[in-house]
Amino acid sequence: MVRGVYPSTPARLPPLALSSEHLETFPLLRPAPPPPRHGALPLRPGDVGIGTRSGRPRPVRSTPASLVGDPGHLDPGVGRPRGVVPPRPPWRRPVGFRAAHGLDRLGVPRSSPRRGGRGAGRAPARPLVVPGVLLVDPLYPLRPAPRRGGGGFGALGGILKIAAVGTALPPHYYDQDELLAALRQRWAGRHFNLDRLERLHRNVLVGGRHLALPIEEYGQLTTWGKANDAWIRVAQEVGGQAVLDALERAGLGPGDVDALIFVTVTGIATPSIDARLINRLGLPPRVKRMPIFGLGCVAGAAGIARAADYVKGHPDDVAVLLSVELCSLTLQEEDLSIPNLIASGLFGDGAAAVVVTGENRAADGPRIVATRSVFYPDSERVMGWDISESGFRIVLSAEVPVVARERLRPDVDAFLGDHGLSRADIASWVCHPGGPKVLEAMEESLEVPPGALDVTWRSLREVGNLSSTSVLLVLAETLEHHRPAPGSYGMLIAMGPGFCSELVLLQW
Repeated sequence: MVRGVYPSTPARLPPLALSSEHLETFPLLRPAPPPPRHGALPLRPGDVGIGTRSGRPRPVRSTPASLVGDPGHLDPGVGRPRGVVPPRPPWRRPVGFRAAHGLDRLGVPRSSPRRGGRGAGRAPARPLVVPGVLLVDPLYPLRPAPRRGGGGFGALGGILKIAAVGTALPPHYYDQDELLAALRQRWAGRHFNLDRLERLHRNVLVGGRHLALPIEEYGQLTTWGKANDAWIRVAQEVGGQAVLDALERAGLGPGDVDALIFVTVTGIATPSIDARLINRLGLPPRVKRMPIFGLGCVAGAAGIARAADYVKGHPDDVAVLLSVELCSLTLQEEDLSIPNLIASGLFGDGAAAVVVTGENRAADGPRIVATRSVFYPDSERVMGWDISESGFRIVLSAEVPVVARERLRPDVDAFLGDHGLSRADIASWVCHPGGPKVLEAMEESLEVPPGALDVTWRSLREVGNLSSTSVLLVLAETLEHHRPAPGSYGMLIAMGPGFCSELVLLQW
């Protein structure tokens, strides 16, 4: 195994008038408890939420009490008065509605105690709950004021931690000159400018890469089937090493694993690699497997987010994320396009595993505070694969750095703002090394301090772009040699096919 380098409202609603018949039918009139976060009220068994179609209990964000009359007038199975359409939620109300009703852009009354303006100090009125009918103030804020360093949308709650990161790189390492010479020899008979190949290899700023196989064996991979067979064999080897390394660093053993998430975009197998590793590593038969294919470079960050989602619901469990990417086995020798020539100089091979634990287990790594996925519509051709008779043909657009430059800053600012933070509060940046132009675009967009992405740049230079594995190598290097001050915040960021980005907020 080779260790990797890397509330009260302006207009009050009229009280609900109840007849004696109503009181006999609904004797349990009582004030409701304060509404929970996000503005939804919990329903008791038997309560019907206005707006549900099935009649099953469901929290309702807004329902005007003026529309709620005798429960007998409710449409069967619909849960609201016949012919009445529920109002638009605050974020979809007509232009001028907020100003006319004294609301800010988030639907919060400008006189709300939370804003410190007129009305501050007065306790917000509590809506009335009638069994069988849920009454909610339509102007009640849907969004709580963010708390610095916690809360907000996407907050996971509890103490979810990255306990350890393990890595494994194949032993076959070649510097860029050796790889370039081998490619020039194999493409010498083709009618294209070999000097262009050299320029492209120099421009990616990669000094060397690990390969799944000795370089002389790649000539034997004459079909996609042969290349994929090699992928299955090597993926089990380096994947198993990465998992064992991560478990050892976390002070755990194979028998402690409750969930195994496997991500890749460079090969396919059924049973998947995670299933094959159960026997190879002695994982418990009860382990929950989640193989994920196709997320590409973003899968390392997305996998951490999915592992955090799992342990949030299973605080006693241990989840392991395994990423294996053997990009060299996807090279298309017949494809002389610029994207394929760039890929031949940029991508390398390796594996990494991350142990994520819930709040009932001790761990030494950073806390996962929150995560966010951002999808960019109509961007499918920015990056990905075309599946051909010979395997995976790369799709790599010049738009990748453009998207990073234009979208990362507003996305990161919105994410941090929901947790009362800003980019100035971030002490460490763990970013996927997509390539020189992408990293320059990220530095420009996020306006990070000089040297903030040094670990990412070094990972690119020493091992290349390993797709989903790369950001985990950067995380491993940060954990081992560049750990920020306790209590400080960090951002883990990756972008990939979709096109999309994945954001993970950490606290060290």
